[in-house]
Amino acid sequence: MFRIMTVCTGNICRSPMAEYMLRTALNDAGITDVSVESAGTRDGEAGHGIDPRAAAVLQSHGIDAGEHVARVLDPDSLPGMDLLLAMDQDHYAALAKLLPADASAPRPELRMMRSFDTALSATPLEDQGIYDPWFGDSADFRLCWQMVNAAIPGVLDYVRAHIMPQRGN
Repeated sequence: MFRIMTVCTGNICRSPMAEYMLRTALNDAGITDVSVESAGTRDGEAGHGIDPRAAAVLQSHGIDAGEHVARVLDPDSLPGMDLLLAMDQDHYAALAKLLPADASAPRPELRMMRSFDTALSATPLEDQGIYDPWFGDSADFRLCWQMVNAAIPGVLDYVRAHIMPQRGN
């Protein structure tokens, strides 16, 4: 099983949107043997549902995230992950600190979500973030959808490339 985790601050906006969008895209592409989950780097929203504005954008695309419950990133869950997708540079830095420093130790691939957007291939890491829509209005959540959606084909290609060799075993 290939495992992906999306990470943002409170796990009520960006990372659950990416989680549910990725699950839907993987399912639509017929890619199985992949699990997707999300978490936040801070505990302020733990136990809460997805932000209603994020849920509304997902629902407008036929995705129901009503079962989402925000949770805090558990560092003990990282060794089992294959791909960590940070929503912005702060999340990337927080995740990087939690990964083993020993290059020979097994560790998940850490990437910015938008690094998979082919239109941003030459964009520096610090410019690949998806800013927090929580401070904005519904237009900010639609923009978040667009940014995540633009990266999904690249994530699917990455997953295909990494699970196909495993299927042959």
